[in-house]
Amino acid sequence: MMSDKNHEADICLLLEGTYPYVAGGVSSWVHDIVSAMPDITFEIVAILAQNTGEFVHKYEVPDNVIGIRHLYLHELPEGRRFIWKKRKLRTTTRALLDFLNSGDIDDFASFNQGASELELGKKILLNSYPGWRFLRTFYNENFATTSFLDFFWSWRILIGGILASTRFKLPRARCYHAVSTGYAGLLAARAKLEYQRPVMLTEHGIYTNERRIEIAMADWLYQNPIPDYDIKSLEKDVRSLWLRGFSALSKTCYAACNEIITLYEGNQVLQLRDGAAPEKVRVIPNGIDYEKFSTIKREKQDKAVIALIGRVVPIKDIKSFIRAIHILTRETRNFEAQILGPTDEDKIYFEECQQMVEHLGLDDVVTFGGRVNIAQYLGKIDVLVLSSVSEAQPLVILEGGAAGIPTVATDVGACREMLYGQSDENPPLGQGGIVVPVANPSEMAKALAQIITSPATRDRLGETIRKRVATQYNKKTVLGLYDTLYKTGRDAPDGFNGTLLGTEGNN
Repeated sequence: MMSDKNHEADICLLLEGTYPYVAGGVSSWVHDIVSAMPDITFEIVAILAQNTGEFVHKYEVPDNVIGIRHLYLHELPEGRRFIWKKRKLRTTTRALLDFLNSGDIDDFASFNQGASELELGKKILLNSYPGWRFLRTFYNENFATTSFLDFFWSWRILIGGILASTRFKLPRARCYHAVSTGYAGLLAARAKLEYQRPVMLTEHGIYTNERRIEIAMADWLYQNPIPDYDIKSLEKDVRSLWLRGFSALSKTCYAACNEIITLYEGNQVLQLRDGAAPEKVRVIPNGIDYEKFSTIKREKQDKAVIALIGRVVPIKDIKSFIRAIHILTRETRNFEAQILGPTDEDKIYFEECQQMVEHLGLDDVVTFGGRVNIAQYLGKIDVLVLSSVSEAQPLVILEGGAAGIPTVATDVGACREMLYGQSDENPPLGQGGIVVPVANPSEMAKALAQIITSPATRDRLGETIRKRVATQYNKKTVLGLYDTLYKTGRDAPDGFNGTLLGTEGNN
C-alpha cells in the first residue's frame, strides 16, 4: 500500500515486527485501534529485518490506513563515497559514540542532524578508514578486554540498525505512536526532533527487559575473559554492548515522548528504572469485549468445574496445575479439572502431562479438551486457573471475570492488579480471585479449595472481578482513552511539549 503524498496522516504508527504481517496479541491490539477509529487516519511504518519478497497481510487493513512504509534494518543506505567535511564527520561520529554511552537525546539529535547533512551511509560509517577509526575508538574506550573480531560483527549489526533508522524517510503526521522502544522508539525520537509533533509510546512488554532476557539466553554469546584479536567466543563485555545499545534506544525514546504508556504498574517500575520521567508515565490496560462475555449465562453443574485455559507448553506450567489438582483430591474429588488449549505446540511436553495425570491416578478428574471457543465454555466453569511462570496481561482472566468467574493465578505480570486492583483503585473493590506464588502447587490447591467448597466465596469473588472488568478493562473504555490521546495529539500546535491528557503521572 502506498502513501497518499497529498494527505498527512493524523497518526503515524511505528511498529517493529508486528502488524499487519505478523499475527499475535500486539498486532490484534493495533488492528482493534485502527478499526475502531474510522474518523482518524493512520500511516504505518513497519520495521522489518530485511526485504524477503512479498509480505502477506494477516489482517484486512481498514481504509483509514492511508499508507504502509517499510524500514528494512539490514538494508543500509550507501551514502556518500567521500566526505570532505572531516571536522563535521568527527563531531557526528563522536555524537553517536556519546549517544551509545549515555542514551542522551541531545547526543542522538547531534548525530541525526549530522548524518542527514553529510548523507552518511554504510560506505563511510562502516566501510571506510574513518569508519574503522570510529569503531576502534569505541572499542578502546569501552571494550578493550574482549575479542576484537567478535566485537566487530556485533558492532556492525547494532550500528547498522541505528543508521537504517536514522536515514529512513520518516513520513509526516500530526502525531506519532510507537508500540515499543528499540528502533521504533528511535523513529519516535526523530519525529519529535525533526517535526516537533507530539509523540507517544505504548509498551506491552518492556523492550529492554525482553532484550536482556534474550541476550542472557543467547547461546552464541559466551563469556570468555581472554582478550586478543583472534576469533574467540564472545564474552560478557559484548553482551553489555547490546544491552547498552538497546538501553540507549529506550532512553532517547522516553525523553522524546509526551506520553509513556504500559499495561500495568509492574511494567511501569521497569520504565522508570530505564529512565522514563515519572510525570509522563501512565497505565492503560488492554480491554476485552465486556458486553459479549458479561451476557454469558451460568449453567448449573453436578460438580464444580476448574478450568485452565491456555496452551499446553512449559511456560504455562501445566505440571504445577496437575500437581495442585492431585493435592486437592486429598480433600475432595467432587470436581472436574479441564485443561483447554492447543496441545500440538510442544508434543513432548503434552505427552509428559498426560503421563503425569495417569501416574497420579487423575484420569477420572483431569481432561484435556484441546483448542476451544472460550465463550462457549465459560458458562460451565466455576473457577479459572492460570499457572504460568511468565505473563503480561492475560486476557483470559478478564474474559472470565466479565462472566463472573474468579481466577486463581500465579503472581506474574498484571495478574495481581487484575485480581486485587491497582494501587490507586477508587473505591477499592477487593479481591476478584486469589494470587499464589509461581510453581507452588500446595498454595494453588489451598486457594482452589477455598473457592470450590464455598459457593458464597465463589460468588463474592466472581462479582468483584465482574465489577472491576466492567469499570477498568472494558475495551470500549480503553479505546476511548486512545481516541482522546490521538485527537489531542493531532490537534496540538507545533512544538507542543506537554502531556496529551493534561495530567501528570495519571494511572
